[in-house]
Amino acid sequence: MNIKLHVVPVKIPQGANVIIGRSHFIKTVEDIYEALVTSVLGIKFGLAFNEASGKRLIRYEGNDDELVKAAVETALNIGAGHIFVLFIRNAYPINILNQLKNVQEIVSLYVATANPVEVIVAETDQGRAVIGVVDGYTPLGVESDEDKKERREFLRKIGYKM
Repeated sequence: MNIKLHVVPVKIPQGANVIIGRSHFIKTVEDIYEALVTSVLGIKFGLAFNEASGKRLIRYEGNDDELVKAAVETALNIGAGHIFVLFIRNAYPINILNQLKNVQEIVSLYVATANPVEVIVAETDQGRAVIGVVDGYTPLGVESDEDKKERREFLRKIGYKM
């Protein structure tokens, strides 16, 4: 048996964040849809889910045509069964991750970011699997005391700390 490795770059639409995860059931698209619209008022999103059996279709939902199109294209490029791709605007992953983790079908989350992302995919004779992601870039050093101060001030500035 041969294994081929692929690196699939993810094109994140301007101003969006991406969440990629693994799920296991056809109702995933409807349950994620409901989790999103009941979590953050005004959230815009596009969602695509790759079935791994049956018709093996890319199922999709969303309320933003550009993000839906990007999610479908990304799911197609990854090509692994039972993965979902979710692009969001007007919210951040931190606002919805707990709700996603509570969706019964979701098995795991690979990434939630606005950074450049590459998905590492293994391909066998049976199909494809996500084996990991590259999220952003390699660290350039260790934070200094001044960097710590900036980090703490930033979190307060954006309202995530008192």
